[in-house]
Amino acid sequence: MLKNPIPQVTNQLQYRAIGIINGKFTPHDSEQLNRGFLIDNKGEKIETVVLGKALSLLKRHIDLKKSYYWIVYPKNKNTQNLHLQVAGIWDPYQLNDFPNDSKKNNFSKLLEELDLKDNYFSVRGELVYVNTKKREIVIKICSALRIKNLKNKNFKLAIKGELPLKLLNSFVSLDIQRDGNALELIRYEVIEKDLSKKTRI
Repeated sequence: MLKNPIPQVTNQLQYRAIGIINGKFTPHDSEQLNRGFLIDNKGEKIETVVLGKALSLLKRHIDLKKSYYWIVYPKNKNTQNLHLQVAGIWDPYQLNDFPNDSKKNNFSKLLEELDLKDNYFSVRGELVYVNTKKREIVIKICSALRIKNLKNKNFKLAIKGELPLKLLNSFVSLDIQRDGNALELIRYEVIEKDLSKKTRI
């Protein structure tokens, strides 16, 4: 069975921000592999940190001269300042126990079978800001980990695109495409209107 790099949501109000990018990872320092740049097929560089689980995969299986599909969490301060956290590597043959007897070594075709493509991101959260002049929106994403004193429990993601002002405080599901260091809205779905009313009860 082909493992989906961006799994189906398990809960209608599940917050998340996750994507897949094809590129080469170049560490800042060969002694410290967890920080560096992800360089995509167009030569665009994105500041990147490799998280613990993915770091052991990187050390054991990854040839830094080759391109891979990276499963990433996006962070940014504005629409031109993308930062990635690598959560995993999607390689159906080498890392995901997918039978290698088929001739489908074309990963982009395999992604299409899963309704995904390179530079796709799934973002689900609360719409907290709309700037119609600049065509920018901000989505608040809450961590599922309800641990006290956890840093960065919630974070905000700035996205290029337009949503109606009346949807402020609604829970939305967004399909996003990365363009350079920006995240751009392709389509959206309103999952629940006005979360602020629910939290006051």
